[in-house]
Amino acid sequence: MLTLYSYPDLYGVADNNAFGLKVYAFMRLCGLEFEHRHILDTSHAPRGQLPYLSDDGETVGDSDAIIAYLKGRYDLRVDAALSQGQANLDFLVRRTLDDLYWPMSYSRWRDERYWPAFRDAVLREHADVTANDLEAAREYNRQRYHYQGIGRYEPDQVYVRGIGDLRVVADLLGNSGFVFGPEPATIDAAIYGFVANIYFYEIDTPLKAYVVSRPELVRHCRAVHERIAAKA
Repeated sequence: MLTLYSYPDLYGVADNNAFGLKVYAFMRLCGLEFEHRHILDTSHAPRGQLPYLSDDGETVGDSDAIIAYLKGRYDLRVDAALSQGQANLDFLVRRTLDDLYWPMSYSRWRDERYWPAFRDAVLREHADVTANDLEAAREYNRQRYHYQGIGRYEPDQVYVRGIGDLRVVADLLGNSGFVFGPEPATIDAAIYGFVANIYFYEIDTPLKAYVVSRPELVRHCRAVHERIAAKA
């Protein structure tokens, strides 16, 4: 039995981490049967990171590695019709989303304007999580931001960077369907993983203001959200 381990849900989104939600959406879109377990303990995860996948004793970490494993192991044809140019675009978009992760995470854990709302939402929805747990995670993330570099930016500069990533993604989306046509591909699951973790949150960050201002992002996010809900 496939088991996906990822962070807890929040604001009606299946995983409050964009990478875990990307994998969850991919698996739902592909019609895979799996168990979804929400955890905080990363001690058993490859490289100590979530999400990770367990498949009959085999463990796979990293969202892109999980998706590649599932495609090969279960002969998933979700991207079979992509041209080389489309496959290259898929790769570039995923790298853009990797960059977006940092401003998103910063808005939750570092920015004093939005941290209280994020903290209170987690504590409200997950009784097993304590304020001390979150403070420890916040300090851990503060150090990550410093060494990655985003923590050395002024807040406004952080959001300019994140909005730049969102703008590129929004400009790729049309007024109907998915990125490459009427059916979703891996790229759609990846975009959803990030945009849903901004759009559905009741936290009015500059990133959310930008998402709401781009109907293409809202339409695409809702389309994937409805598709995976129907397959649940």
